[in-house]
Amino acid sequence: MNPTLHLGLAALFLLIPSGLTAIWIGSAKDRLQEAEASPEAQPEVAIAAAADEGYCAADLKKVLRRVLQSCGLLSSGEVRGCQPLEAKNVATLAGDDFNALFLPLADRAGIIQFDKNSAELDAGDTALLDRIFADQRGGSYFFVVARSSPEGSEVVNRALSQARGEGVLNHLRATFKDPDLEKEVGLLWLGEEFAQLDTEFCKWQRTGDEACQPQDLNRSAFVAWIDCQL
Repeated sequence: MNPTLHLGLAALFLLIPSGLTAIWIGSAKDRLQEAEASPEAQPEVAIAAAADEGYCAADLKKVLRRVLQSCGLLSSGEVRGCQPLEAKNVATLAGDDFNALFLPLADRAGIIQFDKNSAELDAGDTALLDRIFADQRGGSYFFVVARSSPEGSEVVNRALSQARGEGVLNHLRATFKDPDLEKEVGLLWLGEEFAQLDTEFCKWQRTGDEACQPQDLNRSAFVAWIDCQL
C-alpha cells in the first residue's frame, strides 16, 4: 500500500473518535441549554408542607426550631418535653417576649383552661381541642404549651403543668389516631415560673367561665398549629 495513503488512513481513524466526542459534548450542551430555557422541561421542585405564614418572624422560627429539637419532636412511644427551667434556655427570650410571639396566632389558636389543681379535660375542653387540631390548614407543627397559676408550691405546679400538657397529648393520640402525631407535637410545660399569660389573651378562643383573670388563663394549655418553614 502506498505509504502516504497508509498514513492518511491512520490519521483519519485517530480523528474520528475525537470528532465524535466533540459532537457529543456539543449536543449535550445544546440539550442543557434547551432544558434550562424550557419551563416544561424543569424537574418538579418539592414543596414544603409548611406555608411560612406572615407571622413566622425570625424569633418565632428560632424558638420553634429549638423547641422541636430540644423538647420534641416526640419519638414514638416516648413523651418528651421541656420543663420550666429548660424552657427558659430553649426560648432564649423573656416570658413576655415569648408570649408575644404567638399573638398573631389568635385566630387559629386556643387556650384550654383547667379547673384549679386539675389536669382533667372536660367536654368543652375536648371540643375546642378537637376543632383546633382538625383545622390543620397545612400546619406542620402542633404546639402544646401547658402552664399553672402561682397558687401552691413550684414543685406541685411543675407536675400539674406537665400533667396538663400530657393530658392534651394523650387525648389527641386517642381521638385522632394520627400516625404522624409523634413527629408533629412540640410540648412545653412551663409551671408557674415562665411566660405567664396576661389578660391580653382573654380575647382568644378559650374554654372555662366567661370571667377571665390571670389565674384562670394560666391554669391552661395553649394549643395551635404553626405553619413555618425551618
